Amino acid sequence: MILAVMFLLSPSRAWAADAPAVDTGATAWMLTSTALVLLMIPGLAMFYGGLVRTKNVLGTMMHSFAAMAIMSVLWVICGYAMCFGKNVLGGWIGWDSNLLFLRGIDTTILG
Repeated sequence: MILAVMFLLSPSRAWAADAPAVDTGATAWMLTSTALVLLMIPGLAMFYGGLVRTKNVLGTMMHSFAAMAIMSVLWVICGYAMCFGKNVLGGWIGWDSNLLFLRGIDTTILG
């Protein structure tokens, strides 16, 4: 009982109430878009698998899934920093070395 009261009165709960709210519409759209892309990968693999001979279908389909895995890792390593960093090269690309490996992500994008 005492722990429950301490939890309710902790200063971190008061700070959480002051934090800006996440836009639920934007979050839902991003989740929907991600789900559609993840459903597209097996469809693309089946399409490519239908273009090759029977003995090469599995290898061709695995190329699509391996490419998805590699691109996911590359997004975490440097893609996020290139997409959401400050404009460089006249706005053609963004870059912020603090965002490499998703290190510098904080709540400033919520405001």
